[in-house]
Amino acid sequence: MQVHQLQPKHISKDRKIVGRGGKKGTYSGKGNKGQASRAGRKMVPIIRELIKRYPKLKGYRRFEMQETVAVVNLDILEKHMKDEETVNPEILMQKGLVNSIKGKNPEVKILAKGTLSKKITVENCKVSAKAREAIEKAGGKVS
Repeated sequence: MQVHQLQPKHISKDRKIVGRGGKKGTYSGKGNKGQASRAGRKMVPIIRELIKRYPKLKGYRRFEMQETVAVVNLDILEKHMKDEETVNPEILMQKGLVNSIKGKNPEVKILAKGTLSKKITVENCKVSAKAREAIEKAGGKVS
């Protein structure tokens, strides 16, 4: 018997398929080496950290109070209104003293800052107690 005539004692088997997925290779479609190929890998995207932080940031849930009431003081009425004139939201908008809110006439509240010497009639407006007193003292009406 010569060396070239020797046969192995055990029959060789096909190679064991390691891993699953990918294309029957040993790496299971994970490539080779590195954190991404290891078992139990949980590589979290960096953006997730930012997303988790957003609710704690200042102003995240900030909301603005919707201003539905426009404020007008007596000194403005004294300056822009004539004696015995009627004051209501439409007239105040026409004179440019009040702006529309979301395309509608706003509610108007008259406050008592300043003095009033003219007789005016106030309609469809909220009026503070001191402003009512000042209007009636000047000879006007609040309805």
